[in-house]
Amino acid sequence: MRQFGIIYITKGFYTLIKRYLPEGCPASSIFRMQLSNRKTSVVLLSLCIAAVSAILLSCSAPAKKEAELFWPLPPEETRIKWVGWIRGDKDIKEATAGQKVLKTIIGEPERGITLGKPYGVHASKGKIYVSDTAAGKITVFDLRENKFFYIGEQGAGALSRPIGVTTDKEGNVYVTDTNQDRAIVYNKDGTFLRALGKKNQFKQPTGIAVNDKLGRVYVIDTGKHNVQVFSKDGKFLFAFGKRGKGDGEFNFPTNIFIDKKGDIYITDTMNFRVQVFDAEGWVLSTFGSIGDTPGHFARPKGIAVDSEGHIYVVDAAFNNVQIFDRKKQLMLHFGQIGTGPGEFWLPAGMYIDEDDKIYVADQYNRRINIFQYIAKPY
Repeated sequence: MRQFGIIYITKGFYTLIKRYLPEGCPASSIFRMQLSNRKTSVVLLSLCIAAVSAILLSCSAPAKKEAELFWPLPPEETRIKWVGWIRGDKDIKEATAGQKVLKTIIGEPERGITLGKPYGVHASKGKIYVSDTAAGKITVFDLRENKFFYIGEQGAGALSRPIGVTTDKEGNVYVTDTNQDRAIVYNKDGTFLRALGKKNQFKQPTGIAVNDKLGRVYVIDTGKHNVQVFSKDGKFLFAFGKRGKGDGEFNFPTNIFIDKKGDIYITDTMNFRVQVFDAEGWVLSTFGSIGDTPGHFARPKGIAVDSEGHIYVVDAAFNNVQIFDRKKQLMLHFGQIGTGPGEFWLPAGMYIDEDDKIYVADQYNRRINIFQYIAKPY
């Protein structure tokens, strides 16, 4: 044990204090001073607890410059801006440094969660829904209430390896689980409502999307190489697709997105392409091929469409997102491998909300990267 400043404290406590004191703060030197009178130190321990908050408040950390990332770079007109990320509940509600230290001193554990391995992501009505394959549940971040909660922890709706996640206009939550071969529906509070279809309905359900106008739920079945369609109350309606390389056929499809017109976009992952269908499953168009240059695909995963009809495709091998125009021509791409702002490490699912905010599940970085599409002025 060592003696620091006006109190007798352990080495661990000193380390804790240093962690929250900014570099160059005068209080740092106070805690480094040795005190020979141990008895005095012990007596003054209680005073330290009250004083820590004041010390920390007097040493506010120097402001950090926020990263500003844009694509493409000037002089071209900016289209994509990096907004930030969510790694856990502390990114939506940050405690002060003084609160953290005092909680530790008085023995109250710091409560909080971090994402383990996010795959799917969806956003609606101020909430971000994340399927965490490592945790085996859905984490919901409520940005309006600055809180979080879980879906699928126990009971009939308990999850094992959730992949796809989406919601309907009523706020019900739809989730696919590839370990259980189930597609499950919860209410807006996370209470189990029903499972879609019957026993052995799926072989490896992954992507999932809802068409509220038609009252339909579309589920990608990667193992069966098709798309299964259900009513919102869980009844099977029809399926389309089979294994193959032709138009309307699939080879391990994974992710899905439905645009505002009701058209369906599917990443046909091992055919290295994107296929677009109407609501009844008829092929409208296909594009893409295998390659290692921009405009090609190596491991396409997440897919989404913005308000102007641009198509975004995550490529887990390239660690980026490629954007195609309505004629399926490459416009630009953003992101690269790394751990910094706007970078990816094995990205997976994605979603674009009604405000053109872009959410990308960044698996090995254990976070959701958030970007903003900047529309052209008209």
